[in-house]
Amino acid sequence: MIAPKDADILLRALQSHGMQGAAVAQLLAQLPGIPRRTAQRWLAQCVQAGQARAVGEGRGRRYVAVAPRWHAPPLPAAVHRVSEPSPPPLWSLDDLPSGLALSPEGREIWAYVSQPVTARTPVGYQRDWIDGYVPGRSFYLPEPVRRQLHAMGRTPDEQAPAGTYSRAILDRLLIDLSWASSHLEGNTYSRLDTRELIRHGTAAEGKGRVETQMILNHKAAIELLVDASAQPGPPFSPFSRYLLMNLHATLAENLLPNPADEGRVRQHAVDIGQSVFRPLDAPQVLDELVDVLIEKANAIADPFEQAFFMMVHVPYLQPFADINKRTSRLAANLPLFRANLCPLTFVDVPPEAYARAMLGVYEMGRVELLRDLLVWAYERSTAEYVAIRQTLAEPDPLRLAWRQLIKDTVHAVVTQPGVDAVGLVEQAVAAHVPEPERAAVRAVILDELRRLHEGVLARYRLRPGQWRDWIAAQGRY
Repeated sequence: MIAPKDADILLRALQSHGMQGAAVAQLLAQLPGIPRRTAQRWLAQCVQAGQARAVGEGRGRRYVAVAPRWHAPPLPAAVHRVSEPSPPPLWSLDDLPSGLALSPEGREIWAYVSQPVTARTPVGYQRDWIDGYVPGRSFYLPEPVRRQLHAMGRTPDEQAPAGTYSRAILDRLLIDLSWASSHLEGNTYSRLDTRELIRHGTAAEGKGRVETQMILNHKAAIELLVDASAQPGPPFSPFSRYLLMNLHATLAENLLPNPADEGRVRQHAVDIGQSVFRPLDAPQVLDELVDVLIEKANAIADPFEQAFFMMVHVPYLQPFADINKRTSRLAANLPLFRANLCPLTFVDVPPEAYARAMLGVYEMGRVELLRDLLVWAYERSTAEYVAIRQTLAEPDPLRLAWRQLIKDTVHAVVTQPGVDAVGLVEQAVAAHVPEPERAAVRAVILDELRRLHEGVLARYRLRPGQWRDWIAAQGRY
């Protein structure tokens, strides 16, 4: 049997790798002078004794130190419970939709998190996990998976300016992503209900105000990201503290018990229902780790690895009082928007499978089940969106060059119904457009105003009521 001293050396080396674990070669690099066969024998004995667990097979096998079981203390009165839907205890692998095949690692995670809460090991936030991630050297998505995702997500706008594709499909994207992401939170709006709310401002009958607010917040947040995707900047640096905070504030508007928590790093402890994971509760450390998260995300070159990194580490950190998963799902789309790749809409993703994948992240520090779900969900998203884009006309270069001025001017005209529309257009064009192009840009803006209808209001950040007031002021009712 392994001697206590040797076991202690080995386990301390394992623990230094956090919840990601280490391969034998990595451990040997930390323990010079120990033969490989000896290290393998020690590891096998640690696994048998329950001090470590083995993950994977063959050359890909890794070993993870198992923390001793402890009993979570009662939550103090100041702790807030995050409103995350819990997976039904009897939902099984047989209920997975057709085509969603889990890897052996994904099945292992599923089996563990499907146990009763009392049978799972309580665990806290492991900072080693994010500290050990080295952009360009660490990958949650293996190279073959990244290559597969790129092949699926390629669009005709691959070489166009950043954000071109997401703007072209915005009307459909607002509906699909708002509905699907809200559905993962237990929202009962149907896809048709969501379309009516987003296009016409009509709330579905029999639905609660919280559900309606959730959909509208998603719409506003997606528009925020589409606008941000076209902003100039380093090619692989889409994230900023400003953007992450404002994305959360937009998703959280009118939904949190304390409005002061909107767009702000949380100042109190939280726990996650039906989970043995205890998030960090020190505001100063949370604040620091938000910056670490953003810095690491921006150093990742591959947009899919960037997206998945945000899907994993924003919910795992729980930087906000609530609405962390929604923030992560939308933030994950920003690198895809900037690279003119198909979006990840989460349409048809089973809430139960997503909940279990997130439990695997929280309680095991493992991403394989969430990765299985990502690949399956992205294949479903891309099949439809590539077909949609192929039917769209080639973008007008003039409209593309002056798109922001066009949007801003249309918004200004409609929100000031008592002001002369032609005069406002003339002022905007004269102030920003060179003389040779003024007449053409002026004609484009006036044409947009003539063709304005309820189905395109989101493009100009307009609400149906503002549009109707403008129409009425012109005597067109």
